[in-house]
Amino acid sequence: MPATPAWPPRALPRLFVEQPLADGAAVLLEGKPAHYLANVLRLGEGAEVLLFDGASGEWRAAIRGATKKRLVLEVVERTREAEVLPPLTLAFAPVKRAPLEWLVEKATELGVARLQPVVTQRTVVERMNPARLALIAVEAAEQCGRTRLPEIAESMPLAKLLSDPPAPILFADETGGRPLGEAVTPGAAACILIGPEGGFTPDERDAILAAGASGIGLGPRILRAETAALAAVSLYMASAGDWR
Repeated sequence: MPATPAWPPRALPRLFVEQPLADGAAVLLEGKPAHYLANVLRLGEGAEVLLFDGASGEWRAAIRGATKKRLVLEVVERTREAEVLPPLTLAFAPVKRAPLEWLVEKATELGVARLQPVVTQRTVVERMNPARLALIAVEAAEQCGRTRLPEIAESMPLAKLLSDPPAPILFADETGGRPLGEAVTPGAAACILIGPEGGFTPDERDAILAAGASGIGLGPRILRAETAALAAVSLYMASAGDWR
């Protein structure tokens, strides 16, 4: 009688590496990644993992040498080509640490290509830890299967974003706006702009509209800034992103 297979099937560990990957390449892992594989998962020579470098897709690799502090892996084959991300920038006024980190994590999982912090008149957090946010994005990409990391841009004033937007701006207008699904075109680049706690000031709203931005509505309820951001991204992905 055949043995009953384990369920759910055990997935291979998946890690981001900065080294460019290619068939037959040797990859040296040290520090936390090596500790995780060797000491936490207790993987030894011959064990396989999945690697991605943010540019060339996803690769299967095998451990060829292992100690407690370092591993040498050999890239065996490409398992997935590099993904094509929807051309979406999420511009947002930074919020406090825990909601901000949650926002970066979930935006990464949803497939945002670029994260752009924006300082507005009511922004309460102007200083962030870029290295910490980048680490959160990496961990989210490892977990959700992304092969490209989101770009996390340096913070900029709202006026600078409006003077040189990366794409047509769709801003969450608290006074009401078009449903987001009607404001986007499949395949077209977009920049979703979310205000701070307390929203945009009247002067800022006037400036946003004067810059040619389109107001979008996010339903009848008042949303927290980080909730509004993820709601807007979800609507975009359903209407014009990679959920189609």
